[in-house]
Amino acid sequence: MCRWAACVAFTVLWWWAAARLLFAPDAGALEGAVAAGGWGLSVLPVHCLPKARADGALAAGRWRRAWRAWRAAREPGAE
Repeated sequence: MCRWAACVAFTVLWWWAAARLLFAPDAGALEGAVAAGGWGLSVLPVHCLPKARADGALAAGRWRRAWRAWRAAREPGAE
């Protein structure tokens, strides 16, 4: 119940800020920050899985191993 109340409160706050930006000539940085922050939160991926459970996830350390192999190949005498 508390989670829903917080969601509704943040939604109302975002709409207030967006409406003030559109209709109030004296809207300022506070309204802009609230509107931009709410929009930014809306584009976060909310359906995420841990990397170990994701299909096609790359193994941990893959880039480190590739970097070491590349560096070893560039060392003198490696050819």
